[in-house]
Amino acid sequence: MILTNVSVGKNGEEIAKKYLEKQGYKILETNKRFSRICEIDIIALDKDTLVFCEVKTRKTNICGSPMEAITKTKYANIKKGMFYYRQENPQYKKARIDAISIVFKPEFKIEHLKNIYINL
Repeated sequence: MILTNVSVGKNGEEIAKKYLEKQGYKILETNKRFSRICEIDIIALDKDTLVFCEVKTRKTNICGSPMEAITKTKYANIKKGMFYYRQENPQYKKARIDAISIVFKPEFKIEHLKNIYINL
């Protein structure tokens, strides 16, 4: 089976979802679209905090860490999605943006960064 970038990404999102569930998060939505610009990979609840999670997956880290693929533009779009979601769901008072990176080779590695911030 040949892994395409799309299948690698979808596998990574499934792995991230299971990882978050094992950490006690409740998954609320996956691949939530707000417009053509904004899609949030995973929206979850960590106790009383909404978590908007960006998942980046790579077959290898030869071309750099998956975290390096979270650009200022991507971060700004996640913030827009977070704003829209919170407008639709005002019962949630706390929110943050997390990032999960997954690399398959040379060895499987998952990294979870909580409450990321990119200076725009």
